[in-house]
Amino acid sequence: MRAVTVVNPGPDYTLTLAECETPSPGAGEILIKVAAAGLNRADLLQAKGKYPPPAGASDILGLEISGEVAECAAGSPFHVGDKVCALIPGGGYAEYARVDEGSVLPLPSGVGLIEAAALPEALFTAWTNLIDAGGLKTRETVLIHGGSSGIGTAAIQLAAALGAKVLTTAGGPERCEKCERLGATLAIDHHTEDFVAAVLEATAGRGADVILDMVGGDYIGRNFAAAAPKGRIVNIAYQKGATATVDFRLMQAKRLILTATTLRGRSPDEKRALRDALLKTVWPLIETGAIKPVIEAVHPIAEAGIAHARMAKGGHFGKILLTV
Repeated sequence: MRAVTVVNPGPDYTLTLAECETPSPGAGEILIKVAAAGLNRADLLQAKGKYPPPAGASDILGLEISGEVAECAAGSPFHVGDKVCALIPGGGYAEYARVDEGSVLPLPSGVGLIEAAALPEALFTAWTNLIDAGGLKTRETVLIHGGSSGIGTAAIQLAAALGAKVLTTAGGPERCEKCERLGATLAIDHHTEDFVAAVLEATAGRGADVILDMVGGDYIGRNFAAAAPKGRIVNIAYQKGATATVDFRLMQAKRLILTATTLRGRSPDEKRALRDALLKTVWPLIETGAIKPVIEAVHPIAEAGIAHARMAKGGHFGKILLTV
């Protein structure tokens, strides 16, 4: 099969198509003929040599795919030819991918095979961090940083569909307007506005009950100021850096909870539980149109390097996909 390989891993990496061995599914796994793969910043980090795949995972880039079941064992809940999308720990930038059955979802009605590749990573991440880690409840206020990202666009729609008041940050008026069209009550332009002041004004001084942060750096301490008493702050990435000087007295005074999570290295059982929650609660929301895949661009797999450069540059809104 053809797959994207990383040449010269590190800051000056390049991507090329090469012939690789087609994977064989083991017990509890299926083989998917890939139609499309979603890009994630984790792919860029892995190509730079900063984010190795977990033990046993393919070293091919790609954490989410859509496609058709090509091979499955007797007794599998899936059948050859089923159209599906899936979360995977690696191997998505290829013609075929081996996937644990517990991370596979059927295509929601109304969603095309290519665009479905935009769903798994964003929605698994949004659900586990907003609901499981953040404990977001109906009528609470959530602040979602990076609202224009793939995860951000999914999290805005999910939180709004579940009845939360959504505040978000994004860069520039155009992206802020798009975030509000997705369901955000207020989108704060982080280029020109102080998000702490904007959040406090929007909540009559109370702050946000839940904060989802993929920025890190000085946002870590500023989130304390933007949080409501007993607020829950969940860090999922550190685009501005993983270190900060923080005054924890404000965290103590407000009785805040600060936590951080990752998804890629979780066990198959943990991912299956998340998959089941999405099927029960989120897939019906997709089928009614309350949540939609948001796609910035689609590139053929031969242009994986161009797609990576596009993501690294920033300024996109939603997901970038590769078609296989």
